[in-house]
Amino acid sequence: MFLKRIDGPRTVTLPDGTTMTRADLPPVDTRRWVASRKAAVVKAVAAGLISEDEALERYSLSEEELDSWRRAVREHGLRGLKVTALKEFRQP
Repeated sequence: MFLKRIDGPRTVTLPDGTTMTRADLPPVDTRRWVASRKAAVVKAVAAGLISEDEALERYSLSEEELDSWRRAVREHGLRGLKVTALKEFRQP
């Protein structure tokens, strides 16, 4: 079996005890960002599976976009990443 050489770990253990691999990440050509895909990227960066720079480059994200996803997860959980819930969580 041939394994592609990569930088960093192939798997990480998340705080809830589950493991996450690079196969659990969204495809590189993702155009439709649903909450579960955003959450997968945030978890992967937080757990050290991929670096922040790799996530930005891999998914063509801006720093502000990734930071907003992190903030939404921190303040509101997975529900905060849903586009339809943005109005609820906005400050007046």
